[in-house]
Amino acid sequence: MMRILLIWMCLSVSAFAVEPDEMLADPVLEARAQALDDQIRCVKCQSESIASSNAAWAKTARIIVRERLSAGESDADVVAYFVERYGEHVRMQPKFGGATLLLWLSGPFLLLAGVGIAATTLRSKRAQATALSADEQAELDALLASEERR
Repeated sequence: MMRILLIWMCLSVSAFAVEPDEMLADPVLEARAQALDDQIRCVKCQSESIASSNAAWAKTARIIVRERLSAGESDADVVAYFVERYGEHVRMQPKFGGATLLLWLSGPFLLLAGVGIAATTLRSKRAQATALSADEQAELDALLASEERR
């Protein structure tokens, strides 16, 4: 039982990186802040949101989110603040647009191009295996006949 409790405590530490001193007194603002924390990517970790990251930068970002919400900014303004400074990559789910559309379509396009190249290569290999000319066939028959006599 003690082991299970210890494992649970170790797993829960990294899952909730927001520290009590960062939390806002207003529960509505804190709920908005936590929702925003899940939308903003930690620039140090790059695979975690600032809500789940223990990096110093993530802690600073969480504080900035709460300061801006307390100052009366909207959720969109807070996200725009981070995007302006760190680029579209700071969003956990980047906007669907030109660059992201290109990234999403490049995978299927490259797969289809590879299949097309493979099909063309196989067809050209089959085309090279054509029938023998009459002289080549006669030469082959003579070679086979000499092999059979041995």
